[in-house]
Amino acid sequence: MRKNSIKNTRINGEVQKVLSEIIRGEIKDPRISPMTSVVQVYVAPDLKTCRAYISVLGDEEVQKNTLEGLLSAVGYIRRQLARELNLRNTPEITFILDQSIEYGVNMSRLIDEVVGSEEDS
Repeated sequence: MRKNSIKNTRINGEVQKVLSEIIRGEIKDPRISPMTSVVQVYVAPDLKTCRAYISVLGDEEVQKNTLEGLLSAVGYIRRQLARELNLRNTPEITFILDQSIEYGVNMSRLIDEVVGSEEDS
């Protein structure tokens, strides 16, 4: 795997910032949870594709509905991204559900339970 150049790293950061603003403030789809955040964005060096990792706070049904809402609004999101960013190409966006934050919260809770049970004995 290639190491990201400084330019590509900067583009990733800008796309992540603008994408999170679009999802939070401009999309009116009721399926999209207000507790949706863009965790990481990887734009290909040729600016053709983009993988956006999103995190949704809630149960599996809320996560599934949010992903469906984002997939149905991908054309609008891409158009807004093109307006905000002056890139040679506007990348095709693929949304991927990132559950690492939820996994970390669950692991932290399990560790707290173990530490709490050891203190009680």
